[in-house]
Amino acid sequence: MKKLEHIGIAVKDLDAANALFAKLFGKPHYKIEAVESEGVRTSFFDLGNVKIELVASTKPDSAIAKFIEKRGEGLHHLAFESEGIENEMSELKSKEFVLLSEKPFPGADNKNVVFIHPKTTNHVLVELCEERK
Repeated sequence: MKKLEHIGIAVKDLDAANALFAKLFGKPHYKIEAVESEGVRTSFFDLGNVKIELVASTKPDSAIAKFIEKRGEGLHHLAFESEGIENEMSELKSKEFVLLSEKPFPGADNKNVVFIHPKTTNHVLVELCEERK
């Protein structure tokens, strides 16, 4: 893992959250993107050394919808930049971390991603992300 790439925040209403965080950060989001496979819309704010990703559900049965129903809006995950995501996945498995998928899959912001199960990371959902080539 190279560095903290972004912090993911689960939100109910992406437009309202964009307005709130634009007011907080003093600048607008730079991108909104749908990730159909995950049933979400995302929005990104670039704060220089880290990004903030707002994540809202587009389907009532998506992981984000279930998260918000169970825990409410708020911090969802920490994402770390990876160089060689598949090698990192193998290394993490050898260290007994549980991954939520066998292979990286397309995520937002032109990244391939994989998540580490929070039960193996002190209840913090950790994402590895690597720029898609």
